[in-house]
Amino acid sequence: MKSAVETLNPTRVRLTVEVPFEELKDSLDAAYKKINQQVTVKGFRKGKIPARVIDQRFGRGAVLEEAVNDALPKFYTEAVNEAELNVLGQPEVDITELKDNETLNFTAEVDIRPAIEIPDYSGIEVEVDAIEVSDEDVDKAVEELRERFASTSPVERAAEDGDVVTIDLEAKVEGEVLEDGVASGVSYTIGSGELLEGIDEAVKGLEAGGEATFSSELKGGSAAGKESEVTVKVTQVAARELPSLDDDFAQLASEFDTLDELKADSRKRLENMKQYDQATQAQERVLEKLLELVEVPVPEKLLADEIQTRTHNLEHHQLGQMGLDLDKYLEIQGKSREEFDAETKEQAEKGIKTQFVLDELVNKEKLNVNQEELTEHLMRRAQSSGMSPDQFAQAVVEGGQVPMLVGEVARGKALAVVVEAATVKDTNGEIVDLEDEDETAAAEGEQTESPAEEKTEA
Repeated sequence: MKSAVETLNPTRVRLTVEVPFEELKDSLDAAYKKINQQVTVKGFRKGKIPARVIDQRFGRGAVLEEAVNDALPKFYTEAVNEAELNVLGQPEVDITELKDNETLNFTAEVDIRPAIEIPDYSGIEVEVDAIEVSDEDVDKAVEELRERFASTSPVERAAEDGDVVTIDLEAKVEGEVLEDGVASGVSYTIGSGELLEGIDEAVKGLEAGGEATFSSELKGGSAAGKESEVTVKVTQVAARELPSLDDDFAQLASEFDTLDELKADSRKRLENMKQYDQATQAQERVLEKLLELVEVPVPEKLLADEIQTRTHNLEHHQLGQMGLDLDKYLEIQGKSREEFDAETKEQAEKGIKTQFVLDELVNKEKLNVNQEELTEHLMRRAQSSGMSPDQFAQAVVEGGQVPMLVGEVARGKALAVVVEAATVKDTNGEIVDLEDEDETAAAEGEQTESPAEEKTEA
């Protein structure tokens, strides 16, 4: 077999392959064997029909077609390996010449990863938010904890902001009660904004037994997005009572004995959260700077596939769970379809460039992923997916996604290397030492920044 490579552009090549006919022998034998098992010829046992009879009865062309279909993937793979190409996706194959007992010639056009030159990135400088936790931040955190330990008790008065009301609901569209528009015994905190728009105004001022009707656009269900007439009946009004902010509350709500100890712990937790946010901000801004330094051509088909994947996931997974379609989502966001398409393309292009650049860095810096790093990443992914580590690991293995996870960890390590080499200052002008936070943030960020793993044929 002989092959040659023609570069069509930085991300696409054409392979020209010439195969001597004798190299088709194994595939021809397999073709005759397969046809033998599929057909019946009078006078011959099944599977024992001579090749000449198959040629006479069914045509040599049918055998050649079967043999070529069987052999092409092997010869294509050999040509790719011989040329040391890093291909992306499926090739477009064209058989240019097929002469029986002489030769098989074909061409294959396929996208490839572009050659990327990683420049010196040690001069990258970025600014991030300073870690500052105010007394107001601590008070807010403690107040949120206090809210979680609030108790309620029924009252015989009109409902007010902050009260918890038990209500029955009935929704009508065009005068007809919806099958899924009736609910009883719903608990709702006035002012929380967790139910329908307009419900707060409807229930405020009502006592137990009171009833009101209001109009609202339904957020979900069979009539999502439609204007509905909603009748609400209050069956109970309960006042929320917050525990006193004292040492007794600290002992109730935490492992601490005093309120001062609880506040100190809250401050530390907030500082840790801001430190993680700072690391995430640093890796995002360093990545932006790195991408500005590198010229990265993007294969057109890969970009089109990534745009389609992102749009499909939004429409059929994220929005589907919310009871919305794309048109309604764009209306809520105040965007046109053109603006949405442009943003999706920009995000997809950035994701592909990010993956290409970080993968090149993995190779350049000779970064490896050990079992401990992979396990830690798997645990984080399992937690974010709501699955147990065992369930997630099983799904990853069965789906053949282990290489994808390894790639995510490796790219996270690559970005951590760049962040470590960069100069990171906070808004106060102080140098930020991110220690190990940048690698964790980068690894988790790669789950959303990078496109779905390309289906690489090699």
